[in-house]
Amino acid sequence: MSTWLITGGAGFIGSNTAHALLKSGHRVIIVDNLSREGSKKNLHWLQATHEGLQFERVDVREYAALRAVIERHADIDALVHLAAQVAVTTSVVNPREDFEINALGALNVLEAVRETGINPAILYASTNKVYGGMETIQIGETETRYYYEDLPEGVSEEMPLDFHSPYGCSKGSADQYMRDYHRIYGLRTIVFRNSCIYGPRQFGVEDQGWVAWFIIAALLQRPLTIYGNGKQVRDILFVADLVQAFLKAVERIDQTAGQIYNMGGGPENTLAVWSEFQPLLSELFARPITAAYADWRPGDQKVYVSNTAKARRELDWEPEVNVRQGIKRLYEWVVANRGLFEDV
Repeated sequence: MSTWLITGGAGFIGSNTAHALLKSGHRVIIVDNLSREGSKKNLHWLQATHEGLQFERVDVREYAALRAVIERHADIDALVHLAAQVAVTTSVVNPREDFEINALGALNVLEAVRETGINPAILYASTNKVYGGMETIQIGETETRYYYEDLPEGVSEEMPLDFHSPYGCSKGSADQYMRDYHRIYGLRTIVFRNSCIYGPRQFGVEDQGWVAWFIIAALLQRPLTIYGNGKQVRDILFVADLVQAFLKAVERIDQTAGQIYNMGGGPENTLAVWSEFQPLLSELFARPITAAYADWRPGDQKVYVSNTAKARRELDWEPEVNVRQGIKRLYEWVVANRGLFEDV
């Protein structure tokens, strides 16, 4: 079995990735500073569930400490870089911190690997925000949703980059550093430009992790705010399906190194963030779920749907959990673990 190191491994995607790997008998080292909401709870869950999990409390902004960790674990086969500042709104308020965590943190990971002289597969979680607002794309509108008039299969990796918001700039910079370190230094990097990922262990809050946040807020009867008119459409991907894409990419590293994949649910798994989600929520809770409305947020896309054809073709991958199944599974997990959210 192989050895994996996961930065941000106590976060939502990180804890799900670590759990799947440990369950399959792989060795896992988590690197995390435990600053995110829920990360300590996720780490405690992982430690209680799996023997042999290794944990290093390190901030990716601290290069010397990060490099020391890489040197101690120089036998790793794969490194998943998930540690990040994840909210557009937070990046607007504090762009310097956003840059240091996202752009500098990613460069530190790359430099630690390069200077240590090892060559693991490096998977980077980028974002659809690197494509900006995509104002030149023709958008249609129905009673419940927006849609692409000319992109029925969604946005491909050929879409021009247009970083919008400090978050888009910091994640986009890291995205391009990952790509270029393959070209210049031969590091085996793979970039996943993720759409909306959701699932268990997600401690969603108002400005990030909207699928989980809406369920948590509805359960605890906390106020919900919809930014825009609620017709914005996203393709959503259940986290277990993303983890499978990670595994398949590493299995095929000779072909996937240096590649970029738009990763999401694709056209088959789209949801309007409120006009279509609200009825589903109300059905799950067996009562009306209501929300207030506010202005659009900077860089918010009316539609984002991933064209996943490249990932399907090159990774032999496709989503297995559809929207209704995934939301029901997340709802059941949130309800069963209500106590985790009482202090959030």
